[in-house]
Amino acid sequence: MFEQLKALISNYVEVNADEITGESRFIDDLGFNSYDFMSFLGDIETELGVTVDENEVVNLHTVGDAVDYLEILAGKGE
Repeated sequence: MFEQLKALISNYVEVNADEITGESRFIDDLGFNSYDFMSFLGDIETELGVTVDENEVVNLHTVGDAVDYLEILAGKGE
């Protein structure tokens, strides 16, 4: 999941995928704006076959937050 997200993130911002960590913050560290982030979420839904809850995504500040959330959606987390 983490590697998939890193690849998707690289499509939106000019950050080397190898530099992305679980602690990387979407806005502060990676340079996402709100439009990029919403487009990124749409790609996640398509790529992973999940539906993200708009009320939940406001809590996704780091790549690690997104991985945890998506693993739960995909039925792989607790």
